[in-house]
Amino acid sequence: MRISLSEHFNYSKLLRFTLPSIGMLIFTSIYGIVDGLFVSNCVGKLPFSAVNLIMPFLMTFGSIGFMVGSGGNALLARLMGEGKPKKAQQLFSLLIYLSIAVSLVLSAIGIAFLRPISILLGADEELLEYCVVYGRILLLSLPAFVLQYEFQSFFIAAEKPKLGLAFTVSAGLTNIILDALFVAVLQWGLVGAAVATASSQLVGGLLPILYFTRPNSSTLRLGKAVFDGNALLKVCMNGSSEMVSNLSLSLVNILCNYQLMRFAGADGVAAYGVIMYVSFVFSGVFLGYSLGVAPVVSYHYGAQNHPELKNLFRRSLFLVAGSAVMLTGLAQVLAFPLANVFVGYDAGLLAMTQRALRLYSLSFLISGFSVFGSAFFTALNNGLVSAAISFSRTLLFQSLSVIFLPMVLKLDGIWLSIVVAESISLSVTITFLVRYRHKYQYV
Repeated sequence: MRISLSEHFNYSKLLRFTLPSIGMLIFTSIYGIVDGLFVSNCVGKLPFSAVNLIMPFLMTFGSIGFMVGSGGNALLARLMGEGKPKKAQQLFSLLIYLSIAVSLVLSAIGIAFLRPISILLGADEELLEYCVVYGRILLLSLPAFVLQYEFQSFFIAAEKPKLGLAFTVSAGLTNIILDALFVAVLQWGLVGAAVATASSQLVGGLLPILYFTRPNSSTLRLGKAVFDGNALLKVCMNGSSEMVSNLSLSLVNILCNYQLMRFAGADGVAAYGVIMYVSFVFSGVFLGYSLGVAPVVSYHYGAQNHPELKNLFRRSLFLVAGSAVMLTGLAQVLAFPLANVFVGYDAGLLAMTQRALRLYSLSFLISGFSVFGSAFFTALNNGLVSAAISFSRTLLFQSLSVIFLPMVLKLDGIWLSIVVAESISLSVTITFLVRYRHKYQYV
């Protein structure tokens, strides 16, 4: 049964509406993990380290998709809540067309400067060519990568979260099947892994265009775009928190890799790569829920339905808290088998990765609240507060922790930096939630 944004949400309905979004984020992370598994086990430790070294740079270019997707999602849902579906359609079309144009320009820039940037990130002679080969192929598919993240949000605003999940699953299966074929069977090495990933992005980013350009039963459709600078600015401002979050995460990953090269060499970078793969899956629960509930919050904010805002806020905090306890316990139990799957062929690297996972996963107890808090303010169309939470959480506190904790705790300081950063960030999130409770009436 289709669930409308305008409905009252109990726990059951809230979970049914957000589960496809959670599934989208988790499955996106899983097929990224499969990519890493094939590279690590079939191509080698050095190519695996190279992928993890260059990936943060590639993600900085893809951050435009997070910005437009989250910011546009909130504004589109708000416009529909205000009874302006035609304006929502025009804005939706404008965002897609502009995203394609901008990402094509960024793709060309990235390819042109990929080699010097790889050197700047710390790639030595052993890693450099791997970084360049992998990065160039993925930069060619950058427009599809950007659109893939945008459509994950827009399918929710269109009240078609299950269809969005279907496209994500299709993209993921494409990556998994082609990884097995290109890397394991045909032994194309790192090129095969990159082509498999790029192909999956084409499925997830371009096929939805065919759906939205044809008559459909959703609330959105691609058609004539009318330039609206004011609306575009609102989208960018409102989605800036998600863009800041992803840019900051990429910068922090670069900083972590730099520190790891100092304290543990390529093995440290490989271990951190495993942590990132696992973290994407576990954090996908928080991100997916926040992404799924955001258009509901935006709709009721636009409709000035304050009782439902209070209901959504209260139930969301309870669900985030329950998920935090469950995910942290699960990560502790699965630390060894997860590390073993990736790097079981190297006893020293296995021990390092297992310890790193156990320390890093303590952050799951805390991080969900700040993730939800940032997304909640984005949904309320307050991009400034959302960006402040994201910036302090993902860049300021994590960067400072990564720089200073290793001075005292050595390698463990890098793994625990996320725990310290999330703890401080939680106090910032709580401060903003308390400060704005009367303005938006969600308490």
